[in-house]
Amino acid sequence: MKNIDDLIESAAELAQQGLSKGEIADELNVSRETASWLVERSGGADGARSVSEPGPAAGGGPHDIHVDWSALGRDSARLHHAAAAMADLLAKQGEEIDLTIGVEKAGAPLATSVARELDTDLGTYAPRKHQWEEGDIDDLGGTFSRNFAQIRDRECYVVDDTITSGTTMTETVEAIRQEGGEPVACCVLVDKQGVDEIEGVPVHSLINVVRVGNDD
Repeated sequence: MKNIDDLIESAAELAQQGLSKGEIADELNVSRETASWLVERSGGADGARSVSEPGPAAGGGPHDIHVDWSALGRDSARLHHAAAAMADLLAKQGEEIDLTIGVEKAGAPLATSVARELDTDLGTYAPRKHQWEEGDIDDLGGTFSRNFAQIRDRECYVVDDTITSGTTMTETVEAIRQEGGEPVACCVLVDKQGVDEIEGVPVHSLINVVRVGNDD
């Protein structure tokens, strides 16, 4: 994806496939607000935006940064090498942790490789944004998959692909604690907020995005 029109077209295609706006945000690595804006701008079935309609750069949309890491995601070897680097960041937090939690969807394959590198069990968490379409997201709930390892009062690592606003990572940390576990550290490929910690848990990233300039 190279520009806003590409993102709008992709958002339209995903919406036509039945994905919620929260899932579209996850797929495109943008905020929920940006996903809503993209879907609304998609217009008709062809997903095209009128050339007279202002885009975000002209002040007509949300301020966000799109991250496309598909060059890693589409190749298992590249993905593994990236996850190995993430595992190296997490390994410095201690050697007794035996559980890695991947945030679905994109965080799960990364967490799989991280868990293998660190020799831990693997669990996954589906955040509530996957159910979100409109309204208050706090009315929804996330879930831990029963097909993978459970928390069982253990310390764990948390792995995802990007931090956009920090909402999903905060939710995941809180959900783990509600299950009796304790997150020791979080790790992502890209941090768009530049956060050092979330809910007292240190956050590590391979890439930290810093916005330069103002939004006026």
